[in-house]
Amino acid sequence: MNRRLASILFVLTVLISCSLPVSTVTPPTATPTPVPAVTPTHTALPPLPTAELGLVENPLILALPPSSNTQAQTEAARVLADQFTQRTGHVVVVIVPDSYSTLVEALEKGNAHIVLLDPFSYELAYQMGLVHAVYAVVKEEKTAYGAQFIASRKGEFKSYFNEASQINSAEAAEALAQFADKKPCWSDEFSASGYVLPLGYLNKHQVTTQPAAFVQGHPTVVRSIYAGGICDFGATYVDARKFPSLEDQYPDLMEQVLVVWRIPEIIPYEVLAFSTSMPPEMRDLLAEIIPAILQTTDGKAAIKTAYDIDELLPVNDAYYAEFREYVRASQVELSGLVK
Repeated sequence: MNRRLASILFVLTVLISCSLPVSTVTPPTATPTPVPAVTPTHTALPPLPTAELGLVENPLILALPPSSNTQAQTEAARVLADQFTQRTGHVVVVIVPDSYSTLVEALEKGNAHIVLLDPFSYELAYQMGLVHAVYAVVKEEKTAYGAQFIASRKGEFKSYFNEASQINSAEAAEALAQFADKKPCWSDEFSASGYVLPLGYLNKHQVTTQPAAFVQGHPTVVRSIYAGGICDFGATYVDARKFPSLEDQYPDLMEQVLVVWRIPEIIPYEVLAFSTSMPPEMRDLLAEIIPAILQTTDGKAAIKTAYDIDELLPVNDAYYAEFREYVRASQVELSGLVK
């Protein structure tokens, strides 16, 4: 028994002392689950408060017309700005835009508040919700002017305008129907009285014409009708037939070129307007100040020099409703008329 036990112990000792083989298989390495990138979030800071309109940090801006290019006009505008400031306490500064389109952009950005606009610039700014009309410019006791459709007396058209009374004898629909399928002569693409409003009247009364000839100028429209062969009828301001060189060149022109129908005086001269970004009470205050400025010698001279304005009539946007109606009826793109 002792020998057998000794043998077993010997074998165990040998096994323990031997180097056992080591596995060469590398256990798989666990791939970590990708963690989505986290974009840090920041709490947006509130916008800096805008200074109240009319303070030094945010002044009211008085814009001269783009045609203003003299030092005298700029200085006169500054006199007006000073008058506004003294009478209202609101700080007013002066700018001179490069064009009416630039001026409309300035209104859109809040960089113009008191503006004198031509008819199309006013209408565009109004349709964009940028301005309210405050005063109409008065010229020769009128705030607007008309236009006229003309044709040769030798042609087939009947006149519905009484030269003696200066009154139309029929409504537009009846008078203009005879121009259907006829060829018009227009002055140019930017003319209110020589293109846009006459076209608006034709469209409004569903009178379709042949493609027009743009002859570049109201006197040229008159010449074209007198000469014949270019177009069947035309449109001009009232009364382009009396243009000096025409009367000298064609002594019988007034007899040979007749007025078929006259568009009423609905085309405005310039419109003094205030930005809709101004609070109503501020607009009302400034509107009340303007007549007072006109009653002073310095103020009247400044308005005359800066804007060539002698007289203003208080108006609102409804005052130009009829003009607006026919501009829209013309279907001419307003932005293309604002230069």
